[in-house]
Amino acid sequence: MPLPSRLALLAALVATTPVASAQAPAAAPAAAPLAAPLVFEGGEGPGHGKHVVLLAGDEEYRSEEALPMLGKLLAVRHGFKCTVLFSLDRESGEINPDEQTHVPGLAALDSADAAVLFWRFRELPDADMKHFVDFLDAGKPLLAIRTSTHAFAYSRHKASPYARFSFDSGEWEGGFGRQVLGDTWISHHGHHGSQSTRGVVEPSNASHPILRGVADVWGPTDVYGIVHLLPTDTVLLRGAVLDGMSPDSKPVAGAPNEPMMPLLWTRERPHGATTQRFVTSTIGAATDLASEDLRRAFVNSIYWGLRMEAQIPERSDARLVGDYAPSPFGFGTWKRGVKPSDHALPAKPGAASGAAPASKQ
Repeated sequence: MPLPSRLALLAALVATTPVASAQAPAAAPAAAPLAAPLVFEGGEGPGHGKHVVLLAGDEEYRSEEALPMLGKLLAVRHGFKCTVLFSLDRESGEINPDEQTHVPGLAALDSADAAVLFWRFRELPDADMKHFVDFLDAGKPLLAIRTSTHAFAYSRHKASPYARFSFDSGEWEGGFGRQVLGDTWISHHGHHGSQSTRGVVEPSNASHPILRGVADVWGPTDVYGIVHLLPTDTVLLRGAVLDGMSPDSKPVAGAPNEPMMPLLWTRERPHGATTQRFVTSTIGAATDLASEDLRRAFVNSIYWGLRMEAQIPERSDARLVGDYAPSPFGFGTWKRGVKPSDHALPAKPGAASGAAPASKQ
């Protein structure tokens, strides 16, 4: 076609092309901007220069309240930099423990020295899950709390390379919980909601650094069944099933406490020339952590995991930072409308928002 004819055809096409107007369909709304992670910058203390990432995401035991509290404690009292990540609503950016597939910010694990896990039945996109798996493969220490024995449940993408982490995996029997921590979900050993738990020190391991200063552990959650620990695992506390829901309730007579189930234990697995350290506790709901000695055991666990046990004093500082009024455990009882930034510490004059006060305070 001669050039003048091509130009005429192009002009005709332009003239007949519809022009966008106010009546044209609106573009799809942009996704909510990614909220900044909740970070407590470490102050003074033995943990200064170490980074701990705390992963909150369970539907029942209010990990979204427990872990910000623990992060503040570790940062302010002990100097650790703490990043707390949550299951978030994709649209609003609000904390939503029922959202099992969206925990933004997991790249923080790439720079973590240690992590605290409190997940239940999560199933993350492979790109996000890779950060967690890379963390494990790097041999870094982990404190796993309560439902973390069944942290993963793959029902949507069973072809995922990480589906074997599922609590009910047959390929990797018992999944992450059994293979890495020591056990997966087995049962409620006590009666859920009517029988509470007393932590009882295992006499043969009473001198373990994690138990330094730990004597009075009680919580309103029930004991979990744990049956697959290895002889090389070290039980620190056992769970006495109590006949009521108060600290002075008596142990139930008979089978539930004969023997008592493991409640807090450690595991070390070979990693290069050393070992990787894990601590698992089946007590640790937000309400359980009203127990100062349980908080102390968790603080000590971070030190031990990082091979800092020589710096654990006779009584680690486990005082709360700010107010802590944990919600009762239960499905659907989480507080609506809360964003990660709502847990930030008040900024001090001249400090960045969310920064932790000096640990001596």
